[in-house]
Amino acid sequence: MGMLINGQWSTKWYEPDAKGHFVRSVTQFRDWITADGSSGFAAEPDRYHLYVSYACPWAHRTLIVRKLRGLESVIPISVVDPLMFDEGWAFSDNPGCVPDPISAAPFLRDVYTRAVADFTGRVTVPVLWDKRRGTIVNNESLEIVRMFDTAFLEAGLGDPGVCFYPEALRAQIDQTVEAIYQPINNGVYRAGFATTQSAYDEAVHALFDALERWDAVLAVQPFLCGDVVTEADWCLFTTLVRFDLVYHLHFKCNIKRIADFPSLSRYLRDLYQIPGVAGTCNFDHIKEHYFRSHPSINPHRVVPAGPASFL
Repeated sequence: MGMLINGQWSTKWYEPDAKGHFVRSVTQFRDWITADGSSGFAAEPDRYHLYVSYACPWAHRTLIVRKLRGLESVIPISVVDPLMFDEGWAFSDNPGCVPDPISAAPFLRDVYTRAVADFTGRVTVPVLWDKRRGTIVNNESLEIVRMFDTAFLEAGLGDPGVCFYPEALRAQIDQTVEAIYQPINNGVYRAGFATTQSAYDEAVHALFDALERWDAVLAVQPFLCGDVVTEADWCLFTTLVRFDLVYHLHFKCNIKRIADFPSLSRYLRDLYQIPGVAGTCNFDHIKEHYFRSHPSINPHRVVPAGPASFL
């Protein structure tokens, strides 16, 4: 993974806590785009550029909402190579990748130092870049999704009939997103990157307890917050769609598959079949990234052939 320290690249990996728990770094760019520009960042076409990885579930959220809200012509993207080695996320001309058109940067870390020359922190996706001010606006996935759902909608950009953060459900959406984050979204990483048995056991059992809970909720309603698809569903979807493909084996999340949960598996298929969603899913990138970019877990970087079916 690596990180920048005072603008200089280091191959330093995440450090677990004293009990072997994986500790995720906090994102640091947290500016906000508003419809009227009162924040200093106005929602307008062709001003922003989105850097993503098809492999990353956090970046995948932004790709889905960008697609379904009709913002593809408003916010262009670059896609990093799925393989992340000692140099971190890199740009390439490999299939499915889109190089950086702004400064032809070879690595995503160059985008970060273009914004803050002495930046210290992890270099992660997604990244929302402001071409006018020449800086990163935000690198927190949920906040980028929220801006696509509010500021760009209020500015009349994208499909006016699509919003995944309706006002009447906002409190419930916020509560649901928070409820699934630690045990499920982050839970697969807490299991996969645990460095002690106790840390792994804690994470994996919390993960499957949460999956059982939401499987029961989805047995009586189609989506997490009721009858409509919301941001909460896309937050869960991007973890579920990777689960049987990589997390079950690679991160040792193998108590059950999503295919073994009747309601979660139905829900996953229903979301995947929404027009436009399948095009945001690049399963080759997902498998290549996870199985070849984590030598501490898979030192020979062998990519498994299966599963034959997981949706």
